[in-house]
Amino acid sequence: MTPTVPSESLWERAKLTLNTGPTAYGFFTLYALICSGLLISNTRTSLATDVIFVFFLLLVLLVYRSSTHTFFKLAVVAFQLGVVLPYFGTLNPFYIEVATQAGIFVALALGLNVVVGFAGLLDLGYVAFFAVGAYAWAILSTSQITQINPAWMPLAPSAFYPFLFVGLLLGAITGVLLGLPVLRLRGDYLAIVTLGFGEVIRVLANNLDRPVNFTNGSQGIREIERPNLFFADFVRDTLGWNLTNQKLHELFFYFAVLFIVIMTVLVVTRLKESRIGRAWEAIREDETAAIAQGIPLVRTKLLAFAVGASFAGAMGVIFASKQLFINPPTFDLLRSINILAMVILGGMGSIPGVMLGAVLVTLLDLQLLPRAAAVLRDLQRMGLPIPAAFDPTQYQRLLFGILLVVMMIFRPQGILPDERRKEELAAGDVSVDDDDDSEDDSPPAAAKPNGAAV
Repeated sequence: MTPTVPSESLWERAKLTLNTGPTAYGFFTLYALICSGLLISNTRTSLATDVIFVFFLLLVLLVYRSSTHTFFKLAVVAFQLGVVLPYFGTLNPFYIEVATQAGIFVALALGLNVVVGFAGLLDLGYVAFFAVGAYAWAILSTSQITQINPAWMPLAPSAFYPFLFVGLLLGAITGVLLGLPVLRLRGDYLAIVTLGFGEVIRVLANNLDRPVNFTNGSQGIREIERPNLFFADFVRDTLGWNLTNQKLHELFFYFAVLFIVIMTVLVVTRLKESRIGRAWEAIREDETAAIAQGIPLVRTKLLAFAVGASFAGAMGVIFASKQLFINPPTFDLLRSINILAMVILGGMGSIPGVMLGAVLVTLLDLQLLPRAAAVLRDLQRMGLPIPAAFDPTQYQRLLFGILLVVMMIFRPQGILPDERRKEELAAGDVSVDDDDDSEDDSPPAAAKPNGAAV
């Protein structure tokens, strides 16, 4: 008798219809127009605008996962992130700030994903590379440089643009310096050493204020130089946007972060599909087998540390210039743990998954949890029996921990897992099930009259 094949569910048929064919193009176009219109018409910072903003960003993921043409995907993403969001940011700077912070952590998570997801090297001190780039620009662009040598002068604002490449290079050099002592370490031992390296950088930043004042110690460095706005006349005269310098800087940092994220995605994608990426995966799976196949272990590991750290160094330059002030607590261990949580939540080794994880954690941190706290406070004022001490922002680490535990139990591969790692986990589960079945199905041993097994 021929077995009956179960028919597709209504959800599967609807998903297939909305992701392929002419219906998909119409659906995503309508989605983009409605979300854009609702976002621009709701300029107040409120829960309703937060929900619209989340759906607005969700469109980027849906378009990426769809089966539409690549040109259409690029057009929708460029319209959303290159036109609508910057314009909305001029109306409400809070959301452009959230988007910029999300972009910064996307680049950091992609860099850490090279080390942890591709090469399998657990790094708990990744924020150290971020700090190196930030402190380098903060010292050289402010009067702090005169504390080192009175004859030296701060860099001009125009030096910010070439200094991005300096930050990239400093991050790569620091990554190599970290990689050299830990080449023989694996697993927990590697994690402990990298954790210590991150803490060493933070402690150095905290104590290098004597005998020569390099970092100004725990007081941090203020009045960090911002880049000159070379496009200000074009925006004000040609486009007719009479924006203040503050708004222009917000737009500049948003587009600068977006540009670096795009470049990071392109570089990481090409590396993953190259011989270097395959060598990283081989080291991640089995170092001994990788060496036997002729993969140079030392050079490949150092390259992973250098590539991952370089993105953090460049982003540190932008972060310092954007924040105008940095101090050692900005680069503590919890920041490294947050970035690692983004990688694990999205899916180690998966580029779109890591990007999604970074955006989700950033939205929880900067937008969703503070908004939930504000809503609970409003409900308390209305008389609802909610404990006054309950504040979601105070339980942020607890919520992140619960989220990671739930992910490890129900979806250990992450939200958007890498296909190779997903297959490996599935194969591991199948092999375990087969071993269990073989043990359960084995017939009992026959016994001799004297009790000895046959």
